[in-house]
Amino acid sequence: MKKPLRKTLVRNASRPKVSIIIPVFNERKTLAGVIRQAYAIHKDCEVIVVCNGSKDGTKQLARKLGAIVIEFQEQLGHDVGRSIGAKAAKGDVILFLDGDMVIPARELRPFVEAVSNGVDVALNCYSGLTNRKEVHQVVTVKHALNAILGRSDLKGASMTTVPHAISRKALHQIDAENLAVPPKFQVIAQAAKLRMEAVHYINVLKLNPLRRKYRKLDPVGDLIVGDHLEAIYWLTLQQGERCGKTDMGRKRELVR
Repeated sequence: MKKPLRKTLVRNASRPKVSIIIPVFNERKTLAGVIRQAYAIHKDCEVIVVCNGSKDGTKQLARKLGAIVIEFQEQLGHDVGRSIGAKAAKGDVILFLDGDMVIPARELRPFVEAVSNGVDVALNCYSGLTNRKEVHQVVTVKHALNAILGRSDLKGASMTTVPHAISRKALHQIDAENLAVPPKFQVIAQAAKLRMEAVHYINVLKLNPLRRKYRKLDPVGDLIVGDHLEAIYWLTLQQGERCGKTDMGRKRELVR
């Protein structure tokens, strides 16, 4: 018979090495597995569960398993939940997970190890499906943003995709509020010359639960595209309307 989790794990130290942020909305069915794997990542860690209007007992389960719970009655959106969780985090490494994807601890450790070894933004290498006639708008915009940033080496790796991790340094230099729009945080990190790398491949497409399909609507996709546009807008404010890209020899003033 297994011992209760809270008696076998070290957690919530005054200054843990790793903070693991899990925003949730009615994810009781999978959350226990996510939390157990989270605590197996590092002997000195804290798990912070941000409950966004959950009504299924998610909050009670998270507390029973020893997690720190931050509760809101209304839905905030997972990205806002990550931002709030990061503000409360005490660790030197902040790792972001989703409550509906149980990923083995061995697959999560590379993100923690990368940040521990000097990476400031450790991304999932997953780039989406590109070998098809019609590439999804989210995949396209992730590749496009990295190309704009001069980071085509990252392909479609993105802070929109979990798991990913950031350093305490990155959180200090870039306000946690910007995590509410992940591509914006990514753009600011690149502009600040923080070390950003795609460090480990996890195929989240296979792990994502099936979601309701809308006929010709893609609200989540539209949200993510909008986030990338907001990130690009921030970049234009900092680097000009062409983000530092040359206009070469065009004499556009002659047609104005």
